[in-house]
Amino acid sequence: MQTQESAMDLPAVVELNVGGVFYTTTLTTLTRDQDSTLTHYFTKAPPPKDAKGKFFIDRDGVLFRYVLDYLRNQTLVLPESFREKERLRQEATFYGLPGMVEAVANSPSSSGKQPGFITIGYRGSFAFGRDGLADVKFRKITRILVCGRVNLCRDVFGETLNESRDPDHGLSDRYTARFFLKHSSIEQAFDMLQEQGFRMAGSCGSGTAGGTAADLKPGVDAEESRWNHYNEFVFVRD
Repeated sequence: MQTQESAMDLPAVVELNVGGVFYTTTLTTLTRDQDSTLTHYFTKAPPPKDAKGKFFIDRDGVLFRYVLDYLRNQTLVLPESFREKERLRQEATFYGLPGMVEAVANSPSSSGKQPGFITIGYRGSFAFGRDGLADVKFRKITRILVCGRVNLCRDVFGETLNESRDPDHGLSDRYTARFFLKHSSIEQAFDMLQEQGFRMAGSCGSGTAGGTAADLKPGVDAEESRWNHYNEFVFVRD
């Protein structure tokens, strides 16, 4: 049976897997607050390791970046229009950081909406009917991409935004082209943008493939492949 690593064996640099998001930090940072849950973990009862040897903590991996920043800097700086204060307060409570709990409660709420651009893109085709319904065509969208400033994308799409391909480890004031939505309804994305005061400033599309597709991968429908297309829509909020 594998024995759990003792605090005396812990390295100075610690690799973490928090809810599927990876972090690298120092043992000094993790144990900065002597009464915290993290200090208990890494001085008395280290958490289990995942398959890659990283210490695993079963909590919100995205919000953990704010916990780590608070421990590093002893202050809390939230991005503009941050919308998950209650969830962050719960995380701070779990980690036994009363100073952070108070900082979350006292953090100012953004009264205005930040301006900026968001680009929505999708690759799609058409699914064709069968069994005598070959003329029936249904739009088929595989994934809706979201590109723009990270904190602006979070402000608009909230829990429907999937950040698994581009976790930022605290650098929310940056740009990304690797977010996508957890659903495939382009109209839902448009509605959310409209509700947040965005208007469409431009769009472009690739058209469809047309003729017979060659060298198809196994399992790929030839008719659907003919109608593959890619569209982008640029939205702006002044």
